[in-house]
Amino acid sequence: MQAENLWKACSLEALKFKTDMSFVYGEPSPMGPGIVRVVARNPSPLTFKGTNTYLVGSMSLAVVDPGPDDTLHREAILKAAGGRPITHIVSTHAHRDHVDGIAKLKSETGATVAAYPRDPEAGRMALKNTPQGKLFVDYDFQPDIALSGGDILRGADWALTAIHTPGHAPDHLCFALQDRPVVFSGDHVMAWNTTVVAPPEGRMSDYIASLEILLDRQDDVFLPGHGGRIIDPQRTVKAYLLHRRWREQSVLAALSAGANTIRRIVPEIYQGLAPQMIPAATLSVQAHVEYLIEKGLVASDQPLTPDGALSAL
Repeated sequence: MQAENLWKACSLEALKFKTDMSFVYGEPSPMGPGIVRVVARNPSPLTFKGTNTYLVGSMSLAVVDPGPDDTLHREAILKAAGGRPITHIVSTHAHRDHVDGIAKLKSETGATVAAYPRDPEAGRMALKNTPQGKLFVDYDFQPDIALSGGDILRGADWALTAIHTPGHAPDHLCFALQDRPVVFSGDHVMAWNTTVVAPPEGRMSDYIASLEILLDRQDDVFLPGHGGRIIDPQRTVKAYLLHRRWREQSVLAALSAGANTIRRIVPEIYQGLAPQMIPAATLSVQAHVEYLIEKGLVASDQPLTPDGALSAL
C-alpha cells in the first residue's frame, strides 16, 4: 500500500491539467506564425470547449480537423481563410467530432482530404456502453490520400509529417509541422484531461507505445484537438505515462485486495465517481486489464467482460 500511495502521489504531482483557454467561438486565434485555431461550438464532457480546427499556412492552407458538421463553424473556417485557397483537409482520426465537417468543406473548397485509412472490414461496433454513448466513428470515411506514419503532406509554404499514434483510435495520426517544433496532437495528448482509451476502439498497449514515440521528440508546443496549447510537451507526455503506470498499479492493488472483476475494481479506483461517468471508467479499467493480460500479469475469463473473473499471476 505504501508503494501504491507513492505512485499516486507522484502521478498527481506530475499531472496538472490546464483548463484555461482564451478564445471566442467563430473567431480565429493565432497559435504561431502561419497557424490559427477556430473552436467549434460542440462542448461536452468529452470534447471540453469544443473541437479545435487549425488552419496551417500563409499562401495555401491545410485545415486540420474540420470538426462537426456545423454551418456556423464551416463559415468561420472559410472566413479565417480570408480568400486563400484551402488545398488540403487533414484528419487526425475518424471520430465524428473531428470529421463530420469534412464533406461540406471539401465541397466548398475542392480540397484534397488526407488521413490514415480505417479498415472497412474491421466491424461496426455496438457502442451503447462507450463513453460517447452513440455511434461516434465514421466507418465510411475514406480519405483521398491515405497517409501512414512518416508520410509528408506538402502545400505551397507548409509541410506536415504524419506520426501514427494509435491508442485512442487505431487510425490516429499526429502531425509535425516541418522545420518548426510544433505537433498537432489531436486527441492523443491534451492539456485539459487525460485521453479516453476505451475498448474496442481504444487499446492501451498501443496508446503507451504511441506516447513513447512522442517522448523521443524535441518539440516546443503541442496543439491538441481539444483544449489549450501544451507548451511543455515532453514533460506532459512523461506525466501521462506516469499516470497510466499509476492506474496500472491501482488495478493490480485492487485485484490483490479481492476486487476480482472489472466492475468491482472501478469503485476502488474511481471513488465518488458520478454515475454518468461509470461507463467511461469501466472501459478505462478494461483497457488497463487488457494491457496487463498482454503483459502476463493478469488472467481472465474469455471473452473479457466487466463481470468476468480476473486473477493476478
